[in-house]
Amino acid sequence: MDRNGRADVTEVPYRAAAGAPPGAEVLDFPGLLARARGHGLDPYAPKRPAFHELITVKSGTLRASVDFAEYELTAGDWLWVRPGQVHHYDSDLTAARGTVVLFLPGFLSTATVAAAGVDRPAAPNPLTPAGAHADAVGRVRDLLEDEYRRLGDLPLQVHIDVVRHLLSVLVLRLAHGRREPDGAVTGSEAFRRFQQAVERDFARTHRVEDYARDLGYSVRTLTRATRAAAGCGAKRFIDDRVLLEAKRLLVHTELSSHVIGDRLGFPDATVFTKFFRQRAGETPAAFRTRARGARP
Repeated sequence: MDRNGRADVTEVPYRAAAGAPPGAEVLDFPGLLARARGHGLDPYAPKRPAFHELITVKSGTLRASVDFAEYELTAGDWLWVRPGQVHHYDSDLTAARGTVVLFLPGFLSTATVAAAGVDRPAAPNPLTPAGAHADAVGRVRDLLEDEYRRLGDLPLQVHIDVVRHLLSVLVLRLAHGRREPDGAVTGSEAFRRFQQAVERDFARTHRVEDYARDLGYSVRTLTRATRAAAGCGAKRFIDDRVLLEAKRLLVHTELSSHVIGDRLGFPDATVFTKFFRQRAGETPAAFRTRARGARP
């Protein structure tokens, strides 16, 4: 059981609000609070959504965390939470004004997904468009909000298409309206396929050889592609993903090291503890205590 009486991180499926078009939703912060409470969720508890969340602040300050990275958002900042990431708000949502756009994987066209990197497991955060891009992003956001509220003005399918196209413009602007940090590149086709395979199978195998065989590449090719795109070798990339999931489960659940290790594909708790100590510099128990801010 976790601190809220659950055995795992809260998985949040997408459930369209009554009368809302399926696939996407545009809310202000009071609307987000009402939506969460209407579904019986604590809006401030850690959660793992099965959908994308684009969060932006118009005024005030909002603090939020995504996978142990803490962010302080002010006017013009955006935070992109991807499906599967553990996310929670660290400050009062009523102390800021802003917008949250929720949308399902598959809502946008394949061309937009590819051009904006929508299906990447993680994105640089926070997203802060600069100069003319900031003005353009603000106009698109305002237009998206306005069109979303005009549900009865158009036939339902046309309304959904309008929302889809405006959201496409928004994510493309966000993806290309800022210069990404060094090393934050989409990489080659080999790396993109490897990244997707690791996201799917990291709990099944930690071996580069298995991914290379399944994808039809040599280990050397995957290692070179990963180093060029992510700045580390293929094995380190796999281990980083396993370590992230281990940290999520240690902090947000009360699962034992034995159960977590088994869930992540380790043969026993001893092997998992050795892996965690080598990669994180401390035992799973010590990390859990420190990350939760508890005193020994």
